[in-house]
Amino acid sequence: METSLRYSKSLRIHAKEKLPFNSKTHLQLHGELDTGTGSPSYFSAMIRHLFPEALTGLGVGLHYDKRRKLRSHVRGKKEFPMGANKLVTFNVKGRCDFDQDFNQKNPIGAAEFAWNIMNFKEDQDVRIKVGYEVFNKVPYMQIRENNWTLNANMKGKWNLSVYHVKIKTNVFKII
Repeated sequence: METSLRYSKSLRIHAKEKLPFNSKTHLQLHGELDTGTGSPSYFSAMIRHLFPEALTGLGVGLHYDKRRKLRSHVRGKKEFPMGANKLVTFNVKGRCDFDQDFNQKNPIGAAEFAWNIMNFKEDQDVRIKVGYEVFNKVPYMQIRENNWTLNANMKGKWNLSVYHVKIKTNVFKII
């Protein structure tokens, strides 16, 4: 399970788990607890399928939050490598939510450049994204490292996520 602390207007605890069906399909569960209110912010379950030969991913699922109740969503992403090493990509991605009556809500679409810098320092990878959100008409950027992510857009919105560092331990049994 991947956990993270996220901060924008309040501190939230986020957890995500991926349960594989096969090498290309998994069930992704994630949810969030708002420490300001002490209650869950949302819970989501999504089946995601990857098409590695086409550098494409699709997902469908259900999302429950305290404001909009239950809704369904569909998302997709297509990558276009900018070189043979695939460290720089041009990505097109989108998501659309539907309420209980299947009315479209909150469409999101973006085009972005992503630069993956492997071994920026020893055991440290960095990803830099610069993009444009089409429906909100706002440029954004993201800097991601192994343990944290900073997101910001040109409207002044930002958030910071700090990820749980997984530590392997040995358990000894005394006989």
